[in-house]
Amino acid sequence: MSESHLKTGLNFDRFLATHYPDVKRQHPGEGRRKWRLRVADMLWELPAEQRNLLNETYDPSVYDHADFNVDEDPLDRPEPEGEPVGFGILIRTDFSNEEAWQAFYAKIQEGEAEIAVPLSASQDEDEQMGEDSSNAVPEGPSNDLENVSLRRDAQVPPVPADQMDEDDSADEDDEESEPPHRMIFCLNPTTPEGRQRFTSMSNIRALRLFGDVDIRAAPSRPPDVKRVSPPNRLIDQGGWQEIYFSRTVWVYDAQSNIDQCARLVSSQGPDLYGTATGDSWRARASHVCELQYNIRAGIRIDFNGLDRWDYGERVRNIQEVEQRIAR
Repeated sequence: MSESHLKTGLNFDRFLATHYPDVKRQHPGEGRRKWRLRVADMLWELPAEQRNLLNETYDPSVYDHADFNVDEDPLDRPEPEGEPVGFGILIRTDFSNEEAWQAFYAKIQEGEAEIAVPLSASQDEDEQMGEDSSNAVPEGPSNDLENVSLRRDAQVPPVPADQMDEDDSADEDDEESEPPHRMIFCLNPTTPEGRQRFTSMSNIRALRLFGDVDIRAAPSRPPDVKRVSPPNRLIDQGGWQEIYFSRTVWVYDAQSNIDQCARLVSSQGPDLYGTATGDSWRARASHVCELQYNIRAGIRIDFNGLDRWDYGERVRNIQEVEQRIAR
């Protein structure tokens, strides 16, 4: 076994392998993401000493074909049949102003047309794009945006199988059968039931619907910074942090009707101690597709080491997790 395939950290996969089958049997029909989340709840409820017994060096590929990685989920592909799969998903969560939404959506369509990403773009092309645009700074709705910077991520989060480009070794027939891609899929529920489900949705709720939960080490804490108190799984609980593997999540909310911006949601938390999984900041509609293209290439957004994410949304996420609302 090559050491390059080994991972050191909290082996959530081993915990899933032990508990996922029972959870799946006890809650039939819920789907992979909900089952994984139930197991994560069990892990967080353990005393820190027991949880830390899972801290080890292991080969994650052992679990590639485990049920908790391959079981279907109702929202694996929210796009209608025949609709191109989006690298990002824009969720409409406010339905009070149709005119504002249509204006916003028109800018998204314009952005996609301007970028015109080849549907079969290779990873090499994505990486080259990222290098060429690494110094770009998007505009935004607030004065904070002068501090926004783009940087290449050392570890680009895995992309779900139904969103990945075909491997270079795949034959042409397989490549032709791969569903086409677009930059952003806009989820705009039209039924009363659908709108009720998504109205005023929080960032963490969106991540839990469209992402798979995992656990990683919390960002390093500087010596002069106190540990977060009380502990929270989205920031730091015993040195660990809850994260999600998902498409890029964008949220259109009530404020979007006014500022024509969407929340860009962090599925893994910025690499800055004290920030949280589910943190977000607002990006103008005219920049959404460009930012999505950069993110697809492995570029991460930061504020030059400053915590300038939306604090109100962070508090909301934490409260929902603590109260078990975000399910």
